[in-house]
Amino acid sequence: MRLLVTGAGGMLGQDVVRAARVAGHEPVALSHGRLDVTDPGAIAVATADARPDAVVNCAAWTDVDGAEADRAAAAAINTAGAGNVAAAAATSGALLVHVSTDYVFDGQAREPYVESSPTAPLSAYGATKLGGEHAVEAAGGAHTIARSSWLFGVGGPNFVETMLRLGAERDSVAVVTDQVGCPTFTGHLATALVALAERGPRGLVHVAGSGACSWHDFAIEIFRQAGMDCRVDAAATADMARPAPRPAYSVLASEREGAPALPDWREGLAAYLVERAPAEASA
Repeated sequence: MRLLVTGAGGMLGQDVVRAARVAGHEPVALSHGRLDVTDPGAIAVATADARPDAVVNCAAWTDVDGAEADRAAAAAINTAGAGNVAAAAATSGALLVHVSTDYVFDGQAREPYVESSPTAPLSAYGATKLGGEHAVEAAGGAHTIARSSWLFGVGGPNFVETMLRLGAERDSVAVVTDQVGCPTFTGHLATALVALAERGPRGLVHVAGSGACSWHDFAIEIFRQAGMDCRVDAAATADMARPAPRPAYSVLASEREGAPALPDWREGLAAYLVERAPAEASA
């Protein structure tokens, strides 16, 4: 199978390209420098040239706080850009696997969100990603929309790397206890996205690391697995002012038969630490 990967230079995109190769497929990797998803003509040409069986859209504006300051720029990528990729895939007859987020929910639930749960994004980022879901559906082609959450991977900045850096610089860090979600290793998610391209299910599906924790719990486990002596103090979201509101609870689960089940988030963290070790040693 030939897989066209948009946003291939990003943290998730790099892992999707690797996962496609491991699965025996032929990835066509297009980073932002090679393909701007806000340009529908460029996407149409790139898709026609690549003749893919499936497209995995990893292109996204991921700066949650930055989206509050420049909603139009975020929407150009997350909403219009998603629609552009979906339209090009539909025209070429390719399946689209599009990546979305837990931020489409308001975080008021007290049990895991499933695919049929009502959406109500709190932030500009969440709203633009939900708009992207609607644009993909409106394009009318074969598609799978995969919502995931709290991504971390070797190919880009992430919470784990921030904690490791701070833990090496300080004796303690303060991390919020009142935001709960599903940390997801991009290496695991990428394999699931390739599987979705191969066999589905189609439509909307939730794919995130198994289990749930707060950012505070996540930080404690990061230092434990890394063997670092750094105290994690409890903080509240209200004490850590950020431009964009975050959902307090955004645990994802799936009600879809055949939805990929990812390993526990702790296993994802262990895999991340193993993968980053060679790069860290050579730095």
